[in-house]
Amino acid sequence: MSKIIVLDRDGVINEDSDAYIKSADEWQPVPGSIEAIKALKQAGWTVAIATNQSGIKRGYYGHKALTEMHQKLQALLGGDRVDWISFAPYLAEDNSPARKPGVGMLSAIEQRFNLKLAGAPMVGDTLADIRVAKAKSMQPYLVKTGKGLRTLASKEAVLADVPVYENLQAVVEALLK
Repeated sequence: MSKIIVLDRDGVINEDSDAYIKSADEWQPVPGSIEAIKALKQAGWTVAIATNQSGIKRGYYGHKALTEMHQKLQALLGGDRVDWISFAPYLAEDNSPARKPGVGMLSAIEQRFNLKLAGAPMVGDTLADIRVAKAKSMQPYLVKTGKGLRTLASKEAVLADVPVYENLQAVVEALLK
């Protein structure tokens, strides 16, 4: 079986914004992220995305715009497409188990690929990403892109043993060594 990795989207694969990424035009890859995903795919990895998308429920964009963003990602990847994209359109106060740090999206990935994610890497830029990875006994990696520096500055205890990298490309280079 191939190795699997779970990536957060905003701030890891694409540039993030506190004003939300609302369209395919606003969706711009973090430098090196497309190349990193291509390298994973070419090395035989299964690549899944788990992304909170509360902008849908907030009314900033709809499912069509989200689909267009994901189509742009897949087009940029060419033949090295992402294998699975899970998203949670909920607000934190909805207390949905799908929304990170809830494990719903990761459980869906486990069901889709008929595997357990324990031990697999997860790359994120927020405390929610780190918490959900740990809840599933995954190996979390924090990137400094997106909200990563803000997350590091929080000095939360959950970050104590989490490897920190400049960006997704640096994580992937380390994993593929």
